[in-house]
Amino acid sequence: MAAPRQGLIERLPKVRGEYIADAPLAPIAWFRVGGAAETLYRPADADDLAGFLANKPRDIPITLFGSGSNVLVRDGGIPGVVIRLTSAFRQSRIEWQGDSAHVHVGAGAADITVARLCRDSGVGGLEFLVGVPGTIGGALRMNAGAYGREMAHVMLQAEAFDFLGARQRLSPQNMGFSYRHSNAPDDWIFVSAILQGHREDPETIAKAMAEIESNREDSQPLRTRTGGSTFTNPPGMKAWQLIDQAGCRGLRRGGAIVSEKHCNFLINTGGASAADLEGLGEEVRRRVKQETGVTLEWEIRRIGRHGTGQASLGGLEGGDS
Repeated sequence: MAAPRQGLIERLPKVRGEYIADAPLAPIAWFRVGGAAETLYRPADADDLAGFLANKPRDIPITLFGSGSNVLVRDGGIPGVVIRLTSAFRQSRIEWQGDSAHVHVGAGAADITVARLCRDSGVGGLEFLVGVPGTIGGALRMNAGAYGREMAHVMLQAEAFDFLGARQRLSPQNMGFSYRHSNAPDDWIFVSAILQGHREDPETIAKAMAEIESNREDSQPLRTRTGGSTFTNPPGMKAWQLIDQAGCRGLRRGGAIVSEKHCNFLINTGGASAADLEGLGEEVRRRVKQETGVTLEWEIRRIGRHGTGQASLGGLEGGDS
């Protein structure tokens, strides 16, 4: 990555959190690839984050980085400031109103952690979160879901800061949820949400969660360096079936490969670059379009700058041409 912009941290407002220059992101990204953040900011709490957003220079780009799932950091790294929420944004608690539960969650909380809290507390309706990689904030932004349920079904209220640090409260109607999408502005940062659940026997919840986890283990390459589902399902279709039909199962570019187990997953076999993974994904899109007439849309977010001297989309091996 290019050297950090001269004096970037000196241009940023004073915070109670932490600034780290030239912070590596590959170790915390699920793909284990990509360049560094020019500056990483870890806010102390919501007030610290709001103050930073209100007072930062407007010409400095901001990128939110969650758990590192469902994202591909390009080899040239991410310019400006990358924000990663700290433990202050991972707190969760449950309020009961009769048999109805309001689950208050921080946007930095892992989806699987929230699912397990609900199981242990006898809160049903949120079991699907055990099948969603990432954090609550990311799940809100993309209306994440699994096994017939999604955030649109359970969100009561969300709280975010806009790019000026003003607090915004959103209802499900404000969110404009659709399949793997919300209308929340790209530069808003979610900090918390209230989710709807109901009273349920913990053993029943545990059984449902175990079934989801078993199904994922059987059908997805979970124990690999992957980023989750690569492409969204086109209306009425399955992305993996289109990819398989186009002969892309097992297609390889450098250290990147289309999973043999579930071909809507890209895998870093150990030596891939971000360029390998993105180039392989684009080749899959090209072949699917050529074979089926369908244009696949990326579900994985690709962020940052391309590295210098990247190879072309050549170098592909395997699969049917």
